[in-house]
Amino acid sequence: MTLLRDANATPGGEPSDKGLGDLPDWNLDDLYTGEDAPELKRDLAWLQEEAASYAADYEGKLATLDAAEMLRVIQRHEKIDEVAGRIMSFAGLRYYQETTNASRAKFLSDMQDKITTISTPLVFFGLEFNRIEDDRYEALMAANADLARYRPALDRLRAMKPYQLSDELEKYLHDTSVVGASAWNKLFDETIAGLTFDVDGEALGIESTLNLLTDSDRSKREAGARALAEVFGKNVRTFARVHNTLAKEKEIDDRWRGLPSPQASRHIANHVEPEVVEALRNAVVAAYPRLSHRYYKLKAKWLGLDTLQVWDRNAPLPMEETRIVNWDEARKTVMDAYAGFDPKMAEIAEPFFDKGWIDAGVKPGKAPGAFAHPTVTTVHPYVMLNYLGKPRDVMTLAHELGHGVHQVLAAAQGEMLASTPLTLAETASVFGEMLTFRAMLDGAKDDAQRKVMLAGKVEDMINTVVRQIAFYDFECKLHAARREGELTPEDIDALWMSVQAESLGPVFEFMPGYEHFWAYIPHFVHSPFYVYAYAFGDGLVNALYAAYEDAPEGFQEKYFEMLRAGGSKHHKELLAPFGLDASDPAFWDKGLSMIEGFIDQLEAMDG
Repeated sequence: MTLLRDANATPGGEPSDKGLGDLPDWNLDDLYTGEDAPELKRDLAWLQEEAASYAADYEGKLATLDAAEMLRVIQRHEKIDEVAGRIMSFAGLRYYQETTNASRAKFLSDMQDKITTISTPLVFFGLEFNRIEDDRYEALMAANADLARYRPALDRLRAMKPYQLSDELEKYLHDTSVVGASAWNKLFDETIAGLTFDVDGEALGIESTLNLLTDSDRSKREAGARALAEVFGKNVRTFARVHNTLAKEKEIDDRWRGLPSPQASRHIANHVEPEVVEALRNAVVAAYPRLSHRYYKLKAKWLGLDTLQVWDRNAPLPMEETRIVNWDEARKTVMDAYAGFDPKMAEIAEPFFDKGWIDAGVKPGKAPGAFAHPTVTTVHPYVMLNYLGKPRDVMTLAHELGHGVHQVLAAAQGEMLASTPLTLAETASVFGEMLTFRAMLDGAKDDAQRKVMLAGKVEDMINTVVRQIAFYDFECKLHAARREGELTPEDIDALWMSVQAESLGPVFEFMPGYEHFWAYIPHFVHSPFYVYAYAFGDGLVNALYAAYEDAPEGFQEKYFEMLRAGGSKHHKELLAPFGLDASDPAFWDKGLSMIEGFIDQLEAMDG
């Protein structure tokens, strides 16, 4: 496997002196030991042969198969997905470690091309399966229990039945995907990773520059914000071209398929009803004055300011201790919180730290942000962080590790059923954060520390709920406007500012250049309309945690059962054991009331 740069390297490439400790790197050997691994060559050859054989065996015949034969069809398809997923996980994870590494970028592109070509003969499966008559489908499900186990995934496949194109067109779209959205995604990733920001004469990467926005020194926060604005402004035409192209491509695809809205494909993929998302969106927007507007007014008072600038939004509080949390302390904090909920949860999380399943350090060219990637159900997840020792980085570790635990537990469902719709995928991550927060709050040494923790949690919740719904509204406006014609950078800037002012409230002033800050948000590019899943997950977890506090006995096992279900159950079925229903509009108000209650406590402490 390719050796990685020193995990304690700063974006400038020099060793860090921040005392973070020994930050772990990924060991991807559980996938493949390298680009030339014989196992990788073997798997590519097997895929080539099996895909061709699969098509020869089944194309044109799906409607005639009995239940036992159909089960075999599904299981063979699942194995193909697993092997292809393993290859793409390896190529993708190596690329995200160093997106500016030309060799890794080439390897990822080559693997995408090969897998796309190999899998083209398989396109018939979804098309033919969706042409099976409903009566015949029901009979197949009733005839074989092992086949019926796959029904949730097959139902999701058939949800796209009304929007399916001809076989020839679907194959054409499949083949051209590598020069469509995925190519524009790569351009975005490489552009972002390659940006440098001049902050007081020092050249920084995007992660370190964004990190300045949480610095206790207001002049450093301002310098970071202005550097971001300047560089985003210089590159705004590239980012506008990426967004225009992707939004237009989506509009064309949606129009040909007859999808009723730009958001529809995401709702179908998430197995969530549009009215449930709309109820969530409306509840959050209506709560802006009670949540973000009220909190930021309080924060301005704490900072001794009449108005807040954008670089004050994530500023530490004046009473907050500025200290670096080293890796060992972060690990202990999260693991103790997990174990406090249930020792089994900590046991599942342990290998992430000990077996090279986490890549934590900030490194040149490494993708920004954090994620947990499930890879495939026969291996294990990997977590990526950009750990800088901030208290919020501890919460990010808790968040991504929650995803990892969920992915480990759901793996037993197999490749087709393990993957959880995005709306439920954030459940375990946000719950992991909540456990860590509550444990830290219980350990607060005094009211001042408790106040800082409460404020930090409120800010995280506002970022997860208010900010993400504002992002969702921005995307809705962007895609609607793009349907009317090409958007200039100034057009996109105006859409961004319309949601920012509404969601953040009247206490904020917006510096020149902030209008370009839409440019670096990866979700808009990689996963249109993904963002509401964060708010969905936060609201769901707030309700779940309230249920845990009300009736803790037996909660853990019900919780683990929910995670083990992966994508095999609808949100109504998953939440029923807890007495919760996300389709009830009042459900979202319950979750939002928890945030409101925290702000009430902060105001009382201040009073």
